[in-house]
Order: sequence, then C-alpha cells, then structure tokens
Amino acid sequence: MSIDTIRHYMDLGLIVPEKRGGHYFFDKRCQNDLELILEFKGMGFSLNEIKNLFLYENFGKFTDYEKDTYYQSLFMDKYEKIEQEIKNLVVIKDKLKAKLDDLSAKSEGSSSMIGIDLKVLDILKCLKCSKKLILQDGMISRNQIMEGKLTCDCGEEYLIESGILSVGKPFKSTTGLPFEEYILEYIHVTDPAYLENIHKGGEWSKRKIVQLDLSDKVLLELGSGVGFFLRNIYQELPEDCLYIAVDRNLERHRFLKSALERTSSKRNILFICADFLDIPIQDYSVDMVIDQSGTSNYSFEHEEFLLRELVSLFKPDCYLLGSFIAFKNFSTKSKIEARFRDNFIASKVKENINSLKYIPFDERTSEYIDKGGRYENFFVQGEEIYSYSFFGKR
Repeated sequence: MSIDTIRHYMDLGLIVPEKRGGHYFFDKRCQNDLELILEFKGMGFSLNEIKNLFLYENFGKFTDYEKDTYYQSLFMDKYEKIEQEIKNLVVIKDKLKAKLDDLSAKSEGSSSMIGIDLKVLDILKCLKCSKKLILQDGMISRNQIMEGKLTCDCGEEYLIESGILSVGKPFKSTTGLPFEEYILEYIHVTDPAYLENIHKGGEWSKRKIVQLDLSDKVLLELGSGVGFFLRNIYQELPEDCLYIAVDRNLERHRFLKSALERTSSKRNILFICADFLDIPIQDYSVDMVIDQSGTSNYSFEHEEFLLRELVSLFKPDCYLLGSFIAFKNFSTKSKIEARFRDNFIASKVKENINSLKYIPFDERTSEYIDKGGRYENFFVQGEEIYSYSFFGKR
C-alpha cells in the first residue's frame, strides 16, 4: 500500500497513529483499523461510508450496536444497491454480447451481391441512337448481371464490371486513401460546424423521402459519391423501387456497392459510372431526382444548370429532393469564377427550379458557415456559405 494512501486514510481519521517528532508509529490498533477498511472496501463501501461505520465500531464497542436498525440498514442498502448494479451489468453484458455477435457476423461478409437486375435493361438506352441495349457475354447470378457488355445495333458498347455499368472513361480518385479511411479522415479534418450543417440537411432530406410511397418508382441520385445519403436511407427504400446511383468515379462506386452488400438488406440499386450528361436511361423514366449537391458540384466547372440539362429524363410529375451550395457573398479572391456564380446564388437556383415547373412542398436554409476543411476548400476567408434545400414536385 502506498504512503499516499496511508496519509489519505489518516486525513480522513480512519487510521490514527501516534506521532513522535517527525515520525508516525503504527501499532496493532492501526493494523486492525486498516484491515477493517479493506474489508469494508471489499463490500463496495466508499471511504466516506466507511468513516460512518467506524463511528459505530469505535463508539459502540462492546455494546449491541450491531443490532441497531440504522447500522444494519447501511449494509442492507449497500446489498440492494449491489444487487441492482449486478442486474444492470448483466443487461449491459447481454447487449455487448449481441453487438459483438453482430460485428462478428458483419466481418464475415455477406453473400448478397448487387448487380444489374435483368428487368433494368428495359430502362436503359443507347446514348448515340436511343435504341434499347442488348446484353452480350453476360455473367448472371440470381437475375443480376455481374459482368458483361451491353451493345447497340449502331455499334455502341457499354461495359458491366462487378455489377457496375460504365459509360466512357471513369474518373480516378485523387484522395490516395482507401475510402474507409477517407471517410474517417473527412470527419477529422472538416470543421464540426460544417459537418453539423451536412447532418441537419441530411436529416431534413431523409424525413421528406420517407413521406412518399416509393414502391415501383425510379429514383435517380446525381453524384452518389461515397454514399453519405444513400447509406443512410438504404434500408428505408422499398424492395421494388429502383435507385439509380450516378457518379463518374468508379472507385467510389465500388466502395459504396461493397458497403451496401455487407448489410442484411437487399435493395435494387443500379450503379452507373458516367458523367451527368451521359446517363444511358430512357427519357421520362425518373419518378424522383435526388440532387444532394450534384448540381452544385457540376456548377464548379459549368455555367449550365444541371437539372435543366437532364430534364428530358424526368417524368412530367417528377419529384425533386435537392440540396444546393449557396454563397452569402463572394470575395474578391473567390475561387468561384464569375461566369459560374449564378448557380451558387440561392435566388437564382430557385428561379431555375421554378422554370422547370416544380412546385415547392417545403424549403430549408441552413446556417452560414465561414470555413470547411481540406476537402471543402471551395470558399476563402471572408466568404460565407450555406445550403438551400428544396422538396417539391412538377
């Protein structure tokens, strides 16, 4: 036992040694007190509780103090408290065991594979002549095309690799990190206020999408990325709806597809690796477009409003669930070129959405943010940004 512990017991008056000069002398009585302290500590009593028990031990010696109702209640109360703690610990233990079993099952991987459902071929088209595509050299598992080639009479070809449809040359990632690590790093290097804004906007959007009956509907997400949105609504989707995730980065698609395959849920997802203007689906086939910053990301390099460019894909009564990056002000050192700025002004975005005949059901404007992080470096000091969210129908 350390000297500091002994001094602490002395300070509390639990051990009272004799002091001679600068030295303390511990006799048999001190030894008995120390053993009693350890005995009570072994029963779960705190030092302050032990101090109260010692009053009975010292002042009630050779009396019937142990028969005192209050003295006995101290032990009974401690016993009942320990009993309750044991019950609570058993509950916690069972929850931890269930979580460990769940984690173990997930680490073993899932046999569920996401490919291109054979029924989806009816919605695809050739970008050159708009005719339907025909599967050649296909590897099919459980009605899912995992590998193969889609061809058209005009000579156009589109590859299917690992259940992902590729159009043109895929874009290569520049993060240099596996996407599992990238997501964790993104959390660490991005300003917490910016992350909170994304989270609140995502929660708002999720509440809107679950309000709708999406059975047998076609949903198109522009810029699925690593799936911040899709991963959070995946299990809410009906099994009979078709969710088309479009991103030009094949590696991101592979990561997202792998993450969804590890879940116990199976949904109909069509992964298309393509530029936004090269989505090979039939006109008027989309029931709902999900635009979580896809238009904004497109606007960093283009003057055109992306939704206007893709309007032919949307049904006349198509829903829109969008979130757009908006600048409160532009600095003289702004990274946004002047010719691209209209698509980052909320009022201009609203005008564009209105011109596409969308009627708003609900709108949301986030708080202003003055800094982002390593991966959100599109605004400079002196600028403030926010997100404008829209939910409506044509």
